[in-house]
Amino acid sequence: MTRVTDTVATGLHTTRVGDTGARVAFLHGLFGQGRNFRTIARNLEPDFASLLVDLPDHGRSPWTDRVDLEAYAERVARELEAFGDGERVHLVGHSLGGKVAMLTALHHPDLVDRLVVVDISPVPGGGTGEFEHLLRALGGLDLSRLRRRADAEEALAGPIPNPRVRAFLLQNLREGDGGWHWQANLDLLRRDLPVIGGFPDYDGPPFERPVLWVAGERSDYVRPGHAARMRELFPRTRLLTVKGAGHWVHSEQPEAFTSALRVFLSRDQAVGPRRSSSTRTSW
Repeated sequence: MTRVTDTVATGLHTTRVGDTGARVAFLHGLFGQGRNFRTIARNLEPDFASLLVDLPDHGRSPWTDRVDLEAYAERVARELEAFGDGERVHLVGHSLGGKVAMLTALHHPDLVDRLVVVDISPVPGGGTGEFEHLLRALGGLDLSRLRRRADAEEALAGPIPNPRVRAFLLQNLREGDGGWHWQANLDLLRRDLPVIGGFPDYDGPPFERPVLWVAGERSDYVRPGHAARMRELFPRTRLLTVKGAGHWVHSEQPEAFTSALRVFLSRDQAVGPRRSSSTRTSW
């Protein structure tokens, strides 16, 4: 039986799934929560025990007064240190979580075994227009007038017509004693969206361990023009493109994503998964 345990070991809220096998930690993207990877984590059992992290200003982790990707990475590093118990941990990060994962690996290579970056690049200037629109739509929702979650769903149907995206965003809506509230720090995330869309300057040594870059075929967050910087910081990189997937690769093509993870994170495998009908490799 899957063992799921919620913890707050070093300040961030985390969920542990399973207790056998190699250890792998997951970092979600903007608006997300660690539990976004729960199905993936369960499908990796019993070969992998997973740590699902709520990043600062998301989920049940504390809010901060500014978005600082390197500060986020430092907090994640403390979680990895506790989770790894003296051993390196595999680290998987999507979008915002991918940037935090990259910085964690660069600044703390002693904590990270293999790195998986999902649909984001280590370059500034990533498009944030879509996220600005989503933040504006959520911020415009009058929570005091909500009687039930369906009211929010109905109100957001116009500005956010995609039902999958609405459902993903509304996981942040919670009802408490004082009424409805957002778990994510929406005002801060909107104010600091340029920081989220950027990437800090880094001139230290590269991360020399194996890296798998997973891109969605229908997404443009990983482009050929980014390859030089990716190789500069992460020289042992293999790019995998998942067919039919957009930015949320792990939720749109979970079977292909899980298969790629399982192969890449197995210690006796070469860098990158074998090619399949649902993926293609390059570089």
